[in-house]
Amino acid sequence: MVMFDLPVLTKSERKRANKFRLFLRDIGFSMAQLSVYMKAVSGSDGVDAICRKVEAEVPPGGVVDILQFTDKQYENIICFRNKKRQAANQSPGQLALF
Repeated sequence: MVMFDLPVLTKSERKRANKFRLFLRDIGFSMAQLSVYMKAVSGSDGVDAICRKVEAEVPPGGVVDILQFTDKQYENIICFRNKKRQAANQSPGQLALF
């Protein structure tokens, strides 16, 4: 999971922030919220590779955090939508992994 807070006060900062969001989508992340993106990755080598790619694209002044958790921990996330508790998340299938 990549969470970020990027400066967006100027037109150029907004452009860089949007470019960063598009970059995350291009490398296979899905948007969970405007500044929270998720991707299933297999193994620590895959995580390291993603971290290097993200690090290379962090805009100036940006704050970016990358969280790692197992598929079992993902299944235990509790979600509410419109005040209603949602069914448990499903572990990403093998086809979703790269």
